[in-house]
Amino acid sequence: MTVTEVFDDVAGLLAQMDPAKIVALKAPKIMSKRVEVLVAKKKEGQLSQEEANELERYLALDMLINLAKARAHRLLAA
Repeated sequence: MTVTEVFDDVAGLLAQMDPAKIVALKAPKIMSKRVEVLVAKKKEGQLSQEEANELERYLALDMLINLAKARAHRLLAA
């Protein structure tokens, strides 16, 4: 099983818990600002390895949430 498949499975489980709440999920502003800072540092070539790891975790979380939202939208539309 690939990581993408695992994310898809977990996203499906999350979406089934309460689709309306999953669709309404939004990242906290502090998290969004941190991601913006990390992306800017990456573009400038000033991202440390620790920050790169942090950014990767945020991006993975974002992918999982977006998959869950897509699944939740489909459940609500059914």
